Amino acid sequence: MKSGWRCGLWLAWCVWSGAVMAQATSERASVSLVVVGDIMLEGGPDRAMRARRDPFLDFATLFKSADVRVGNLECVVSTVGSAEPDKPNTFRVHPQRLKYIARHFDAVGLANNHSGDFGPKAFADMLGALKRHGIGYYGGGMNLQEAHTPLIIERKGVRIALLGYDEFQPRSFEADHDRPGVAWSEDEQVVRDIRLARTQWHADVVIPIMHWGWEEPVANARQRKLARLMVDAGADLVIGGHPHQVQDTEQYKGKPIFYSLGNFVFDGFPDAVNNIGWAIRFELDKQGVRAWQVHTAKIDAQGLPHSAAQVQRVNLR
Repeated sequence: MKSGWRCGLWLAWCVWSGAVMAQATSERASVSLVVVGDIMLEGGPDRAMRARRDPFLDFATLFKSADVRVGNLECVVSTVGSAEPDKPNTFRVHPQRLKYIARHFDAVGLANNHSGDFGPKAFADMLGALKRHGIGYYGGGMNLQEAHTPLIIERKGVRIALLGYDEFQPRSFEADHDRPGVAWSEDEQVVRDIRLARTQWHADVVIPIMHWGWEEPVANARQRKLARLMVDAGADLVIGGHPHQVQDTEQYKGKPIFYSLGNFVFDGFPDAVNNIGWAIRFELDKQGVRAWQVHTAKIDAQGLPHSAAQVQRVNLR
């Protein structure tokens, strides 16, 4: 009788200790996230893909090593619609090119000033194509609610919320209650979205990714104000793009802010400053960002990135 009691007690202890160890392992779990800047596939990159060249090949090892891979898709992927007549630069490629995105990326951001280049039908068509290729998206949707809903990606028990916002002026192609488009950056809405990512979507790590700023090497006052507002609202990491060059970085209340990662796949820029970009590998856990590595990309005349073999690591914890 005593033997049976002891056996039961021992089994109960094993179950309890196993649960505690599993919880502790989950708390310590490290998830790797690679984020790159602007991806525009028309022109040189499109010609490369037509010739069956992978524009992301030089960074394939980095992408493969990560648990989550994301970037800003700055072109329309569709065969329908017509170019906006008043826009001097409109970009799009055939949906067949998405196989290269699907090979290396889990999700793409849509909150930028080129998602609406060919109108709402082309944008809606692109959303369908992304879904068919198994590519997640954030910062855009078939209506206002979807555009502001975070994309939740869970790895190793860590829930990551990705939000995307466009600040490019003039304000255009904004999603509405009954209209597809991108998520526009309004301070009150951004704060609300970040808080809901925690309370409603139960995210451990919240990352807003912005399309903002001027084409200069230093972030402007508006970028700094909004980035800090987002951290105050609960963001663990703030990432930006659009200036077509890398910008300065900072830590605010222990949270990293990267104001612009620059271009990643993008042709048509003659100046060297526009042909340098960053691919950043972050290490995350349930408490936020633990560390990161900055990998520098040099973009060739065809708009394709090549590793510059320059890696800088920063540890927070």
